Amino acid sequence: MSALRWTRGAAGLGRVLRSHGPHRPASEEGTLGGLCSSRRSSAASPREQDVQREWGHAELLEVLEARVRQLRAEGTPEMRVKEVQVDRPPQGRSSRWAQKLEAEREVKQRRQEEFDQKKRAHTPESWTLRKEPRIWSKKLAGYLQQSKKAVPKSSEEEQLARLLQAALVKFSYREAGTLTRKKAKAVDTHTLVLQQKFLAFFECCVCTGQLPLAHHVLVTHHNNRDKQQVLTLDMYNTVMLGWARKGSFRELVYVFIMLKDAGLSPDLCSYAAVLQCMGRRDQDAHTIQRCLKQMIEEGFQPQLLFTDLVLEEEDRAALLRAVVKAEPAFHSPTQAPNLVSTSMLLKDVYSKEGPVSYPKLHLPLDTLQDLFYQQLRVELGSSVCVQSVEKAPVMTKELTEARKTLKALRAQWEAELLRVLRETKAKMGRQACEGQPTLYPFLCLLSEEEFVSILMQVLQVLPAQGEPLLQLAQNLGLRVLNRHLVKQKQVTNHVQKLGQRYSQYLRLLASDTQVAPYLPREYWESLGPLEAPPQQPWSMAVLLQLGKQLAEILVQAVQMPRSLAARQGAQHRIPVLYHVYSFRSYRQVGILKPHPAFTHLLETAAEPTLTFETAEVPMLCPPLPWTSLHSGAYLLSSTKLMRATEGTTQHQRLLERCPPAQLHGALDALTQLGNCAWRVNGHLLDLVLQIFRDKGCMHLGVPPPRSEAPQPRQRQLPPGSTPVHKSELRKEVVRCLKAAREMHSLRSEALYRLSLAQHLRHHVFWLPHNMDFRGRTYPCPPHFNHLGGDLARALLKFAEGRPLGPHGLDWLKIHLINLTGLKKGDSLRVRLAFADEVMEEILDSADNPLTGRKWWMEADEPWQTLACCMEVAQAVRSPDPTAYISHLPVHQDGSCNGLQHYAALGRDSVGAASVNLTPSDLPQDVYREVATQVEEFRQQDAKEGLRVAQVLEGFISRKVVKQTVMTVVYGVTRYGGRLQIEKRLQELSDFPQEFVWEASQYLVRQVFKSLQEMFSSTRAIQHWLTESANLISHAGWPVEWVTPLGIPIIQPYHRESKVQVKGGIQSITFTSSVDDNQKPNTLKQKNGFPPNFIHSLDSSHMMLTALHCYRKGLTFVSVHDCFWTHAADVPVMNEVCREQFVRLHSQPILENLAKFLEERFCSVSSNRSLKPSERALVMKLRETLQSLPETGTFDLGQVIRSTYFFS
Repeated sequence: MSALRWTRGAAGLGRVLRSHGPHRPASEEGTLGGLCSSRRSSAASPREQDVQREWGHAELLEVLEARVRQLRAEGTPEMRVKEVQVDRPPQGRSSRWAQKLEAEREVKQRRQEEFDQKKRAHTPESWTLRKEPRIWSKKLAGYLQQSKKAVPKSSEEEQLARLLQAALVKFSYREAGTLTRKKAKAVDTHTLVLQQKFLAFFECCVCTGQLPLAHHVLVTHHNNRDKQQVLTLDMYNTVMLGWARKGSFRELVYVFIMLKDAGLSPDLCSYAAVLQCMGRRDQDAHTIQRCLKQMIEEGFQPQLLFTDLVLEEEDRAALLRAVVKAEPAFHSPTQAPNLVSTSMLLKDVYSKEGPVSYPKLHLPLDTLQDLFYQQLRVELGSSVCVQSVEKAPVMTKELTEARKTLKALRAQWEAELLRVLRETKAKMGRQACEGQPTLYPFLCLLSEEEFVSILMQVLQVLPAQGEPLLQLAQNLGLRVLNRHLVKQKQVTNHVQKLGQRYSQYLRLLASDTQVAPYLPREYWESLGPLEAPPQQPWSMAVLLQLGKQLAEILVQAVQMPRSLAARQGAQHRIPVLYHVYSFRSYRQVGILKPHPAFTHLLETAAEPTLTFETAEVPMLCPPLPWTSLHSGAYLLSSTKLMRATEGTTQHQRLLERCPPAQLHGALDALTQLGNCAWRVNGHLLDLVLQIFRDKGCMHLGVPPPRSEAPQPRQRQLPPGSTPVHKSELRKEVVRCLKAAREMHSLRSEALYRLSLAQHLRHHVFWLPHNMDFRGRTYPCPPHFNHLGGDLARALLKFAEGRPLGPHGLDWLKIHLINLTGLKKGDSLRVRLAFADEVMEEILDSADNPLTGRKWWMEADEPWQTLACCMEVAQAVRSPDPTAYISHLPVHQDGSCNGLQHYAALGRDSVGAASVNLTPSDLPQDVYREVATQVEEFRQQDAKEGLRVAQVLEGFISRKVVKQTVMTVVYGVTRYGGRLQIEKRLQELSDFPQEFVWEASQYLVRQVFKSLQEMFSSTRAIQHWLTESANLISHAGWPVEWVTPLGIPIIQPYHRESKVQVKGGIQSITFTSSVDDNQKPNTLKQKNGFPPNFIHSLDSSHMMLTALHCYRKGLTFVSVHDCFWTHAADVPVMNEVCREQFVRLHSQPILENLAKFLEERFCSVSSNRSLKPSERALVMKLRETLQSLPETGTFDLGQVIRSTYFFS
């Protein structure tokens, strides 16, 4: 059967990965080559030469056979040696090669025996781990020696207490001697990465109960003066905290002495660990008092132990016992009252006065509790299996055999992965015993079966074209980290407490309960503290190191028969994955590719399931309200409040320094967006699946299968082809391959989306949200959400419906015409009348979408148009349209929203009129106005004889300039604008293509000139922002600011530095440009500030609108500057939207920005370490900030009356 003939290509595995065995020594590599290449002259007779040749062949065969055995023993993939029939030399003559090989075999056997003996001696039970450190300070070493020579009657406890009291004393400068570390310079990238690895190692040791190992590695490095410099205070504190939780006073004292010996000063965490340990051991009051006294002298008050540190309950109780024993009158500080944001923009949101009608969900309490337990089971399972919506294959014998073979192979792979994983753990454990911070504790975070499950899932989804090792390693590392964090919550009893708390929280949301009006965050906080201590994420280097090791285990363990049709007893196995290098974007990238035989096997088996991580799937219950950086969204899966590149730390630190009340506006807005319940539009989904399972339709946004990809006209070159013909064919092949890859990518994306939609078809679900560094909000599930294109949005509808009321049907009709794009320049009244005119087409589209006149297919947004046609048809056919319950979201979209914010900032009357900030009878189209003005410039130049202006006659349209006008506000350069216009001109079939470059160069100049005249204030503000960012970044800082809602923002653009994770099958080099330890990238800081600042304003406007709509009881979601609600609630949302825009821009936004930047970058404290040249830049910056752009006379109040501001 053809299904089992997978041997083609398997025999030629010259590139098969050979990395999991040790590299062959140079001597071995040269042996065979020397034998084959040496030429010897001989005077022997022909007969003697024949005999020598036969002996040489025999010797060569022995060498080859020995080498094959060696490679097999070393775990290198098997190689076939073609059998050579030769006459063996006479038995009496001994081959010198045979003697040499026998000697080598004996040496290797002896070494193997020694290795096995050493291996048995290094099992975890037999590890010898250091406890007592070497102390370099003479004074501290003296204290340690005195404690050992104490009088016999004194107990060990008293000796340690005296030793700790002696170590607590703060040394004078002279006593400190060499203890105090030199003033730290900026840590270089290599040292920083090394410190991140060490800290993660110690934290994992504490989590997995490998505390003696952590102590041993700490002592080993502390004992070496050079290695000691890598150790940081956090590392000592981590190990101390581990011993404190175990109540191991001796080991804790040793670590504390090491901390002091290293020249570090204990911080609040250090004293907390010492006090916790003494609280658990019921230490004498005198020792505790001495510790508290020294802590106070260092500037730490006891109250800070309970207010500034996030502690687990047991740690907090032990700490309190110790402090109360020393100071009986001490009381733990009560929880501070929840502060309310003081922002003037949020005053009404948090006001307890006035009417409040927060919306409730449409589901009763019992149903919501059942949904909670369903979601909890999903997250505890860590992954979700979903049925694929691909057309089910016919169950042939070939398919059945392929699935049976795959099942048998997987069982073998799981057993082999388990074996290799255990060997790897044992090897790394021995290396850790030698003092190296290896991955051993990381491989203990999960059970071995969980690691195998992760690796099998990754193998299943590996694409046929392979995946870069960098991405694969990061993916594996993140999966382990996420599962570990969930497991920690199970271990600490967090899950049970969460269930009790969530049941109380649901009373606020359920439709059949009565609770006083609260915002969800406020109500959750009123139920008391629950938040677990935050887990610090691993650095990118740690993620990659762990992920790469797991990838290597996968490569080494997963093998398959060379011929799947061969008999079970006579199999030669080959790796399923192999490592190749490929050029991508002019860079050489290491890729792990599956063997074609394995890919063919998967395709033939056509398994009907897809597997997703928990955080990739919408939630089955309302998300947790966002209450802090670390708590919100999914029940157990960790989610970042502010999404950023892995390894970024600056946003985290900035948010941690921010007062909690300052973030309330953002937290409550994200919670409100996530609390919107959704359903799948099942009728529409059936139509999409029908087209998807056929051959797709690119016009409708349904990607066709890969089989429909374009093919080259000729597969082989005819004889006598010219070089030009060969070149053309190569280019055509490249184009076809690129198109096939793009189609496959789009098809896979659609498959994930549609499969999840089918999976959730009969469920209510929720989309938790977070935000980027500018404050823009995004749903967390990546594959199925309302932020996608036309098809993704059309598949979703509100789970809760609202009656249309007196005007809801009109808004549905207007929304329908907006989606078609047919009446963009007409008034709402004209659009409504047009909807009535084409009602027959609307009803035909709803009734016969694929067999009727297909009017909906010609719309700008065809699938959303069809969904709206169906909704309108049901409404008009209902007995009472005003009572019809509508679930369809209706959109109101900003009119070039970036320019709206610029015009409002600059009070630019001309610009405001162009982007509909002023009332008008018809919507203003800024793109058409720019095109008109550019045409006027072209006519003038054509009259003066400019050739390119004459060629462009009749080709300047709204479509040609739209993208450039839209993106100018977001910082597009002239170069980028020229590329955009060039692409539009290339799409015009009758435009002379030889003038494309010259014409695009000309048009981009005219577009910028037109915008300069139309939006003079906009360009002035852009220039002011750009110049400020340029001066700040050249002085050595990344640009920071605070949004009007109080969200602190810092631009993550830094000079790139390369970090290498060495070893294994490939050294991985990744580029780090996101940490504030690195110098800022001045170009990106300068160019990014204007668009990022405007994005932070549009996110502030959206959040204000969301919060006020929630207060009025509306369902509200957004896609950046496109706001959604029920048809009946559009007038209320429009009113709120306009009011909040006016309130936002009534604040002195630019003045506040200039004041913040001046305080942050021009103050005396910021200038202490600056060079003279940088001081000059700061002086110039102060002058720039004090010279704000002039503003116009536009009256913001007109926005309230503007119909087409959002429409």
